[in-house]
Amino acid sequence: MKKLVLIITLAAIVLTSAGCAQQKVQRYGMVIGVKEEKLDEYKKLHAAVWPGVLKTIKDCKIRNYSIYLHTIDDGNYYLFSYFEYLGDDFKADMAKMAADAVTQKWWQFCEPCQIPLSNREEGQWWATMEEVFHLD
Repeated sequence: MKKLVLIITLAAIVLTSAGCAQQKVQRYGMVIGVKEEKLDEYKKLHAAVWPGVLKTIKDCKIRNYSIYLHTIDDGNYYLFSYFEYLGDDFKADMAKMAADAVTQKWWQFCEPCQIPLSNREEGQWWATMEEVFHLD
């Protein structure tokens, strides 16, 4: 009887874990300048992000999203963003986000605060950074 219970338990564990394949996380770091005179406005916007924007971000499979602010030796202010993407078609999900009317309206408030880097890739607003180290 104990063997039967053990076999059933092991079978349940195997079947349960087979349906829970671990999803590959893609990590993104991005940077953009921010206008000093717009710092307070940018912080206020992000202290109360619109619910529709948050929903779109989640619907586009982005999690663990943070934005940091820092001034560096050149005296300019920069924003660093980090997020994790859980989908399998980043380009399509970003197109979905860009097509969202609420997100477009949000960007109309955020973009005047920002200064894109001159060396960003074609079509980017925030410059994508290269990951050089990661530890889970």
